[in-house]
Amino acid sequence: MNTTRPSAPRQPAYDEHARSYERDTAAFQPYRRAVVEALPLQSGQVVLDVGCGTGLCCGLLRDKVGPRGGVVGIEESPEMAAVAREHIAGERWDNVTVVQAPAEDAEVGLTADAAVFCAVHDILQSPDALRNIVTTLRPGAWVVAGGGKWAAPMMVALNSMLSMLHAPYVRSFSGFDRPWRHLEQFVEEVQVQEMAFGSGYVMTGRIPA
Repeated sequence: MNTTRPSAPRQPAYDEHARSYERDTAAFQPYRRAVVEALPLQSGQVVLDVGCGTGLCCGLLRDKVGPRGGVVGIEESPEMAAVAREHIAGERWDNVTVVQAPAEDAEVGLTADAAVFCAVHDILQSPDALRNIVTTLRPGAWVVAGGGKWAAPMMVALNSMLSMLHAPYVRSFSGFDRPWRHLEQFVEEVQVQEMAFGSGYVMTGRIPA
């Protein structure tokens, strides 16, 4: 019997627009950098880039773990994964790989030291995806998540702009007021820093030891 999990519909930004994704989201790169910088990685460690897209965090992560560490991207969209692999091959990053699979089902075949969830709201709203990723992390591993969120309700104009800005990349805005609500059930030492007038966040935590 086929037990493959049916795939949820993906946004066009992750399929037919995959090759323009880097250009379309260039303004977000400082936020990606802030998310990666919040992760206490050491040289030689292995980190998961969950929902890695076209690999825009991979180079930043590789810089932190060094040539003896490893970066494993997990990406559901075949189109995005293909662009990421081309990027990795072009940079000759032999310690960076991409697993093309939904986060709920991905098998990375190793125990990682950390995980990054950067601008992956839909994954963060899936307890099954988070549970699967957490099982691949060692006790005490660091986890960081970051992306967009609703600002305070009184910030009507800002939230309207956020809706338009994130709509191409989010299947559902459910949980957008507190995107880390499911992830914090799996980690401890949770800290959340809001930015950009409350329209963005970086959350850090650790897998219980």
